[in-house]
Amino acid sequence: MTTISTPAVRPANPRFSSGPCTKRPNWSLEALNDAAIGRSHRAKIGKSKLKEAIELTREILEVPEGYRIGIVPGSDTGAVEMALWSLLGERGVDMVAWESFGSGWVSDVLKQLKLKDARKIEAPYGELPDLGSIDFDRDVVFTWNGTTSGVKVPNGDFIPANREGLTICDATSAAFAQKLDFDKLDVVTFSWQKVLGGEGAHGVIILSPRAVERLENYTPAWPLPKIFRLTKGGKLIEGIFTGATINTPSMLCVEDYLDALNWGKSLGGLSGLHARADANFAVIDGFVQKTEWIDFLAKVPETRSNTSVCLTIVDARITALDDDAQAAFAKGLASLLDKEGVAFDIGHYRDAPAGLRIWAGATVEASDLEALMPWLDWAFKTQLASLNA
Repeated sequence: MTTISTPAVRPANPRFSSGPCTKRPNWSLEALNDAAIGRSHRAKIGKSKLKEAIELTREILEVPEGYRIGIVPGSDTGAVEMALWSLLGERGVDMVAWESFGSGWVSDVLKQLKLKDARKIEAPYGELPDLGSIDFDRDVVFTWNGTTSGVKVPNGDFIPANREGLTICDATSAAFAQKLDFDKLDVVTFSWQKVLGGEGAHGVIILSPRAVERLENYTPAWPLPKIFRLTKGGKLIEGIFTGATINTPSMLCVEDYLDALNWGKSLGGLSGLHARADANFAVIDGFVQKTEWIDFLAKVPETRSNTSVCLTIVDARITALDDDAQAAFAKGLASLLDKEGVAFDIGHYRDAPAGLRIWAGATVEASDLEALMPWLDWAFKTQLASLNA
């Protein structure tokens, strides 16, 4: 029986989950010592911390003046749903999807809001749909970075400046790691538990002046739950965007977000965070280019995510297996790495093609990814030997 040697070096931090993502380097609970716990979020201290989080978000994400930023309940999902339920229905909508979360928004619009004038523009995992087929005289809903496919839009050039409809963008695994073209975006949503490694449950929604105008001049035909309401008496509830949140936020989570934002600021802001994610992706890219059994799920290099990196097994001995067997093989790889304590939570998303999904966002250290790559080879060879035994 062939003995497969384990690599000599282990990642110092084996946390490569795509959400919640690993904390910033050198994070500890002491970073939260100044949290306003046990205090009302509507007290002066609570409002000031929420306002600071909004202001730092604007600074680091380079959000234009005139765009409103609000902290909302329900993570990125809550923020997207708030936009869909509050803004859609005024005109037709193009729903653009190429992975599970984008497909989820399609389902919500068709099956929950039941909009009749909704077009689906879709592509399979690993590809972008035909962006040229989108009609921007209609509203458009899309993800900037497909978290479960590792496929992103390269830039916002496909969106015209003179569009008539609104663009609603789920940017949860792109914000802080990819350059978002805010001039082309009317609603941007994300959760701080992705690129900045914050705690879950809170979402952020960013509204352009055009989105605010729609909110103040259009009333949906359906009732809105309280936590989705952004207007009162036909006017935007400005307090939401200055620190008076819709429901009670965790001040411990807000403190953690402030810590992550200040860390990002210390790196030079968006450019520094972006550079770290790019450097992390480069480590994985280098491994893939020299390794025959693995490839990116994203077929076109310009569309490959630098955060949620999705990989597929292309070895002929594995691709010859049926779908269930391929999935079992990929899960076996992830399980081996988990048991060795070198990589946690890197299996493919449940609806995605079989493979691995490795988070490479800014809070990950490139040195940990460099240490992980030989372990991927070890796991593949070990699993293959087990398959052939």
